[in-house]
Amino acid sequence: DWKEERGPGKKVTLKMVKKVLKVTAEGRRSVDLSNLGIATFPKCLLKMADVDELDLSRNLLQTLPEDVGSLTSLSRLDLHSNKLEALPEALGQLVGLTHLNVSNNRLSSGGLPAALGALTRLQSLNLGLNRLDRLPPGLAALPALQDVGLFDNLFTELPQFLTAVGTLNAKRNPCSYGRGDGAGDGAAEPRATGLYLAPESSLCRACLYRCRQERPPHRRSTRGDGRGPEEDKRKRTYSGLVSPNSVAAANQDAWRMRG
Repeated sequence: DWKEERGPGKKVTLKMVKKVLKVTAEGRRSVDLSNLGIATFPKCLLKMADVDELDLSRNLLQTLPEDVGSLTSLSRLDLHSNKLEALPEALGQLVGLTHLNVSNNRLSSGGLPAALGALTRLQSLNLGLNRLDRLPPGLAALPALQDVGLFDNLFTELPQFLTAVGTLNAKRNPCSYGRGDGAGDGAAEPRATGLYLAPESSLCRACLYRCRQERPPHRRSTRGDGRGPEEDKRKRTYSGLVSPNSVAAANQDAWRMRG
């Protein structure tokens, strides 16, 4: 199986793409090129203009060509866990796109094109695990947008329009650790009434110490660091998530190539 021959710099041919082309139960034409060590966008994909779903996740892509805008049949594009620092303006030409996942990359806010505001059918946008602190204003006008992932970024406040989306994941941003839940001027109102338990690894040292000191006396450690007895024995594990919707930014390179 050619998909077992994964590795950095792997060349993908049109023949290979046709081999992995599948038709879903809903009749969508889907191509899965995930986790192959692909470092350059395969130009042969531009000859597959009738593909509805394209998965290039968990590869080594650093850039996308402007020609990607010719894939106008795409409704789903998955690019999570690559090394993208910017997205091309040509993405705005994919007007049929309903789902876009670019989480776990190296995107800065300057690398998000204003043309994303042209994706009027977009329902789901995952921008988690990047380096973002603001969004293109045009996203506020997307009428179908209902699911937004902004977790593990650098937002100190969230755009007001996000209060209208059905599902918002903005956990582990600086605004999440301020007073209350980060709501304030220009920030989104809290979307959940339950309690969110942040992992210790996401807290700064001062916050972690303060949380430990607020524990009942019988749960405090006698070692002086605030840890409870049960924590001395606890080992952290990784569950092997396929899509990095809750992974820590510090480990994204190590997890990128896990199959």
